[in-house]
Amino acid sequence: MNALIADIGGTNARFALTPLDGEPQLIEQRSLPAAEFASLQHAAEHYLSQVGVRPAQAAFAVACPVSGDEVRLTNRAWSFSVAELQHNLRLERLTVLNDFGAVAHAVPGLRREEAISLHGSHELPPAGPVTVLGPGTGLGIALLTGDAVSGWRVIETEGGHISFAPQGEEEWRIARWLDARFGRTSNERLLCGAGLSHIDAALAAGEETAVPHDWAKHLRDPAAIVAAALDGHDLIARRSLARFCAVLGSVAGDAALIHGARTVMVAGGIVPRFVPFLRSSAFRERFLAKGRFAAYLEGVSVRLIVHPQPGLLGAAMVVRQAWPAGRSV
Repeated sequence: MNALIADIGGTNARFALTPLDGEPQLIEQRSLPAAEFASLQHAAEHYLSQVGVRPAQAAFAVACPVSGDEVRLTNRAWSFSVAELQHNLRLERLTVLNDFGAVAHAVPGLRREEAISLHGSHELPPAGPVTVLGPGTGLGIALLTGDAVSGWRVIETEGGHISFAPQGEEEWRIARWLDARFGRTSNERLLCGAGLSHIDAALAAGEETAVPHDWAKHLRDPAAIVAAALDGHDLIARRSLARFCAVLGSVAGDAALIHGARTVMVAGGIVPRFVPFLRSSAFRERFLAKGRFAAYLEGVSVRLIVHPQPGLLGAAMVVRQAWPAGRSV
């Protein structure tokens, strides 16, 4: 028997099926552009019509806080009632969790080759606390505690919305540029796909902070910025990606201190595209730049998740946990 799983971000709605017994697997994967659907229900119904099945169990990971029946995505104009969605999709059980909570659930299920070492141990974490963070459409941060013997526990957070702490004149200029447009600058304003575009535009603007009415139309696509930076001939793109990596290092170090983490797992759809650039950037320097606690952070391993769909894998693990104990499959 298969269950329905989904990883719903601001840009893409990813769906798959997963068996409720045996090893977690992702079957019939589809990635649907969220902008083409009026609601999560419509996207899910479209997927189910494509695969021609009607599962009774489901787990959806969504890019927003989940604290009750009413759910509203942060970076997509979708909202829904969990009970109503369960009824309309004819599900016996629907579990809804935060998308980065799902990524954290995936960590214990990763194979060794599905996470590469950036610094420290080449092994997956044997026990928590583990900080899980990563830039995608937004910036997700979660905490994983426990171990394989006593059981793992995921604590979902909205740590990506902590205020940005600029270091150096260039970052202060970026912060002023973002403040002028948004009123407040969180870490997510820099550490996500759109955030890389913001950094690029702020560096191109120099000292100019005035806000023209059509400023957003002139943002470069983040994939184009990464490609230009790696090509090496576009100085602004290269400076933008270097600043992105430096800020990511600072935020990862801060999160590790907040969580008391011994391992940091970096995820998200952006970072795996430029691993060599990240390794040669100021990421490590800024990760350790915590004054008296630099030595503490020297002992923290940093690994990059390279599994193509950790959100779906985490949802697969959650739906199996939610399957009633002793229920035959």
